[in-house]
Amino acid sequence: MPRRSLALVLFASLLAACGSAPPSPSPPASPGGPSSSAGSTPATVAPSPAASADPAAIGHAFIDALSRGDTAGAQAMEDAAMLAAAPAPKLGQLWQGLVAQYGAFQSIGTTSTQSQPPYTIAVVAVAFAGATVTLTVAVNSSGQVGGLHVAAVGPAPSAGPAGSPPPPSASPAAYVDQAAFSERAVTVGSAPWALPGTLSMPDGAGPFPGVVLVQGSGPMDRDGTVGPNKPYRDLAWGLASAGIAVLRYDKRTYVYGAQMAASASTVTVRQETTDDAVAAVAVLRATPGVDPSRVYLVGHSLGAYLAPRIAAQAPGRLHGIGLLEAPSSGLAQLILDQEGYLASLQGSPSPSAQDALASLRAQVALAESPALSASTPASSLPLGIPASYWLDLRTYDPLATASGLGIPMFFSQGGRDYQVPPSELGPWERALAGRTGVVFRTYPAMDHLLLDGSGTPSPAEYSVPGHVDAQLVADLAAWIRTGTG
Repeated sequence: MPRRSLALVLFASLLAACGSAPPSPSPPASPGGPSSSAGSTPATVAPSPAASADPAAIGHAFIDALSRGDTAGAQAMEDAAMLAAAPAPKLGQLWQGLVAQYGAFQSIGTTSTQSQPPYTIAVVAVAFAGATVTLTVAVNSSGQVGGLHVAAVGPAPSAGPAGSPPPPSASPAAYVDQAAFSERAVTVGSAPWALPGTLSMPDGAGPFPGVVLVQGSGPMDRDGTVGPNKPYRDLAWGLASAGIAVLRYDKRTYVYGAQMAASASTVTVRQETTDDAVAAVAVLRATPGVDPSRVYLVGHSLGAYLAPRIAAQAPGRLHGIGLLEAPSSGLAQLILDQEGYLASLQGSPSPSAQDALASLRAQVALAESPALSASTPASSLPLGIPASYWLDLRTYDPLATASGLGIPMFFSQGGRDYQVPPSELGPWERALAGRTGVVFRTYPAMDHLLLDGSGTPSPAEYSVPGHVDAQLVADLAAWIRTGTG
């Protein structure tokens, strides 16, 4: 993938990634997002492990150091394996990824512990502007930190007192007619990776055209929850209101995060996204009331990047694919560009931010070089994403794959998307020039989450309640209903 996708940054925190600690027993969850605070000058030095034999206090102190930008203090708390995997610059980079994903750091909440020999796991609730994130810190018997993982992601901290009205996005968008469709639970795939999903089915006899929604990267729920926003629910409800059946489901990395983290060193994009999307297509195609000859796949961000690959692998012929905010260039460069953009929002990046960018730049160069092999350690690669993932992506050319499909396609591009910027649309347009049935639409006010806004794009806007751009929903529904897709 290419230049900037919020969902992409999250893959690191998804597999959590530092050190040799075992994964948290709790599954991770969705994404979110505002600006970075990782580069601030530390006011104090985090206490060393010897300062307290209490794993809860050690975990709290480790997260506190990261939140203040005291990566040197956090590094001093690590054991040898963790230090090799995540020295101070890498810790800063990982924290910046969390902030970019979930929003500005706010506070550290309750901390509890769980026994998971040979570690005690400190379970730390951390409030960011866009979500409440449960981080687990593995503490060894010597009081040193051996791992850091994202265990779960919940709603953002309450913005008002109990009993206050829900945020606007808790209510349906104006284009949603909840009397026009119903929803029921479905299961995508089978054991050991069965995924819960929701089918939004229009009222009436049908058969209806159907859409499978495929999310961006990272541990994401079926609604695409980011802070107060649920863009995939908006899409599903908007399309169902227009007479289109929609299947959406929780990602494998959301439901089975701990299990996936256990085999992090061999994970590929197939396990993260592709296999489950293919299974979802089969479920929707077999659903009574859905026209099996008119099944579409609509992907967002990483899901859009992979949509041609999924279409090529799905049994039978998809009627069309929608690519919403689709990268066209390499994922490693996309991550680097996004991190550079986020650093630029601070004005003059702090020394720790500059160190993190320099470290990331070297990791991107390795990920893109012929020297990359299955034995390259994840700690040497962007965001701790394992070599298996990068090597899998090397076998995929999205533009060439799309060119060879011969099916209708719909592309959306937001003018305010700093994660997959407008420049990413050009290669798709050139690769598919002259093809009939290919539609390109741009939405000047739209950001990466498909929400409208104004001003300088930044992660902070993801914590503002909103709904998916109404014109995008109307255009996508019309493309599907009229058969041009």
